[in-house]
Amino acid sequence: MLSEAEKRRYKCHIMIPDVGETGQEKLKNARVLVVGAGGLGAPVLQYLTAAGVGTIAIMDDDSVNEDNLHRQILYGGHDLGKLKTIISKQRLNALNPLVSHEIINLHLKPENALEHISHYDLIVDTTDNSSCSYLINDACIMTGKPWVYGALRKFEGIVSSFNFMNGPSLRCAFPDPAKRHSEHPSKTGMFGVLPGIVGSLQAAEVIKIITGIGEPLSGKLLFYNMLNNDVSTVLFEKNAVNFKISQLQDFY
Repeated sequence: MLSEAEKRRYKCHIMIPDVGETGQEKLKNARVLVVGAGGLGAPVLQYLTAAGVGTIAIMDDDSVNEDNLHRQILYGGHDLGKLKTIISKQRLNALNPLVSHEIINLHLKPENALEHISHYDLIVDTTDNSSCSYLINDACIMTGKPWVYGALRKFEGIVSSFNFMNGPSLRCAFPDPAKRHSEHPSKTGMFGVLPGIVGSLQAAEVIKIITGIGEPLSGKLLFYNMLNNDVSTVLFEKNAVNFKISQLQDFY
């Protein structure tokens, strides 16, 4: 049940017939793990917190660097050298104290992926790191969890929802991990507002999946180009992808 404070805060959500109190209660009861608290993580964490997702875990082991600040809008110059998880929790608690934020000061690895992913209903990949994305993908397949993917490159972004209702996975869209190599923005550059746009799309996917409204990007890759405002969608089908828990560490 929603408290009176929650009904007041989420009034505009609740007024939408497709959401209503039932949808808002689903958000309140949801447990979401956000892997990464950087450029994509900042808008994802802020919008999920504002929307009233009941429990949000923040997984990251990185500290704030000066070259993060043009795009990682949760942080300021006075946060340099501090853990992103600690600072983001403080900011998010101030944004919405009705939401519980859990901190996981770890880098996602084969030896801890299954343990942490199994504790949550839905996973959001905001790492923009290919090897981590495939690890999330494989662990989600083994644990039966849906997850929302986002990737960035200079002026372009990609969003999709994988393993939704046992639907297509990352390996169905990109079978060869070698072709999904990501380079750090410090090497390629990054247009500062791009993570805000792509991260917001990821947050929208999470909210749609939790509340059961609309059509998630399952079996679809959404491509966005900032330079010409081009938005395109590519369809892909599910391939047979099977994993055993004992195989996970062999792949990474």
